[in-house]
Amino acid sequence: MLSAESRQLTFVFADSPKGGKGDKSADVSAGKAFLLHQASVKEAIDPATQAGDASRLLERAASVFNLARALLNVARNKGAAGVDGHSVEQVVDDAPQILPKLSRELLAGTYRPGDIRRVWIPKPGGGERGLGIPNVVDRIVQQALLQVLEPLFEPTFHPSSHGFRPRRGAPTAIAEAKQHLARGHVWTVDIDLSKFFDRVHHQRLLNRMAQRVADGRLLKLVHRLLKAKVVLPDGTRTATDKGTPQGGPLSPLLSNIVLDELDWELERRGLRFVRYADDFSVFVQSERAGHRVMDSVRKFIEHRLRLVVNEDKSSVSGPMDLTFLGFHLSASAEGGVAVAISGRTKERIDSKIRELTPRTWGQSLDACFDRLNGYLRGWIGYFRLCTRDRLTPLHKIDAHLRRRLRAIIIRQKKRPRHLYRHLIACDVSPRAAAQTAYQRTGIWRRSVSAGIHKAYPNAWFATRLMVLTDRWHALNPVERVSVKQQRLFDS
Repeated sequence: MLSAESRQLTFVFADSPKGGKGDKSADVSAGKAFLLHQASVKEAIDPATQAGDASRLLERAASVFNLARALLNVARNKGAAGVDGHSVEQVVDDAPQILPKLSRELLAGTYRPGDIRRVWIPKPGGGERGLGIPNVVDRIVQQALLQVLEPLFEPTFHPSSHGFRPRRGAPTAIAEAKQHLARGHVWTVDIDLSKFFDRVHHQRLLNRMAQRVADGRLLKLVHRLLKAKVVLPDGTRTATDKGTPQGGPLSPLLSNIVLDELDWELERRGLRFVRYADDFSVFVQSERAGHRVMDSVRKFIEHRLRLVVNEDKSSVSGPMDLTFLGFHLSASAEGGVAVAISGRTKERIDSKIRELTPRTWGQSLDACFDRLNGYLRGWIGYFRLCTRDRLTPLHKIDAHLRRRLRAIIIRQKKRPRHLYRHLIACDVSPRAAAQTAYQRTGIWRRSVSAGIHKAYPNAWFATRLMVLTDRWHALNPVERVSVKQQRLFDS
């Protein structure tokens, strides 16, 4: 029987040219066979290299077994090639040669990371965010380190930290924020860290890691990864003396190690807070307390952590007025905390929907539905966090999406007489069909006409397209107790 890693690897390469989808007899490359074998056997661990011995972590990280697991995870996440141009598929095929050699280099201390390719992506609020894309082999090394270091640091992280952690995420962060607001801490101190990932102080990070990691060789390896040179889009090669570029598997853990010091400082001061990566809010009971906390926390961040607070994006807000992780939290009519997607999040979704449903769409509607469903499916885990009394934005997104699709249908018929005949064939009355087909208004205006609605009602779309409000109700069945009753239970 295959292990979980083997089953994952089989799934990862199900669509690859050499591992045919649905074809069990398909040829499997030597590299994939090697990884399947490594993933299906148990690691032979020397007692001295058990997790409890933090002085020999490098042996665990550099084992071929651990490197194979790391490559499995890198392959599952896919991603672009680095500066050397080698794809994940190429590295997998050459795994029998690459991984043993890489293991020897790591243990001998001769491994040197390659350059990091810098790319820029637009940020939702404007501006650009820099990503650092390591070579595939360097991603394997980072992932191998993550697999060894995460179990060591994870138990020590503060419970109010929710980003990039197992079994935690936006749902747990929003749940804790709701809890603080419901208990009377209705003013929030929102502090934005300016270019946090680019400003991490290397030596402070390594000193923090050394408190848990006694293996100096592993710390030296992490330092080499941090110091890897960056290749800019124009080809310029630059050295780095600070920062942990977003894009590598190890970066999220390192960021949590840095900010864990802030978490425990806030705990020491008796403050209630929620942090998700570099996005965090402190909850207080008054505006005056909020400004006092803002000043003191800013000093700690800038003087102790050597990071920079973005004054323009940091503020004290309230009461019951928090925008966090793409949601807006406010007071509900029943006296609890209401959660809705924020205005900026809705704008992002609307913009992407416009991109996925261009007016000049020339393919079949089924192809359009596939694209839209794939996009909406990625959001549904977020949408489910909205409360029942704040579903209006989801209704608006559903309606906007259907209208754009009706506009595409009208445009695809090209001529009014073609549209008229099509509507008649869809059992639309001649009068309604004529009003839709021949009225002298734009396609966007006609997309809300009675004729096109009759031919393509909401129910027609519901059988082909994910309806956000329907999915919300499926994921959030009616509560058995009211909000007021729940407050009595919690008190």
